[in-house]
Amino acid sequence: MIEFVQQGATCHLKGQLSQTQVIALWPQRHSLLSESTSELSLAQLEYSDSAGVAFLLALVRDHQGPLRLCAPSAQLKKLIDLYDLQSFFSEATH
Repeated sequence: MIEFVQQGATCHLKGQLSQTQVIALWPQRHSLLSESTSELSLAQLEYSDSAGVAFLLALVRDHQGPLRLCAPSAQLKKLIDLYDLQSFFSEATH
């Protein structure tokens, strides 16, 4: 289960983002974030598999404006390192 919690310009992802959730969320991907969202906080994302990482990158690609992926969890950092995706993720949140 994954939850998108909007707080100002930041959207916090909470829960788990695996292939099952990606399949369910894919048709809604263009409406999950408000147009004013500029930061996607991943600190509370407990688990993500490679499909989840691909989904996050698709959200960045398809978003109306610039979107930063920030504060990845320890588990997500392992995938980021494995796939050499450091340039897409930021450690800090604003």
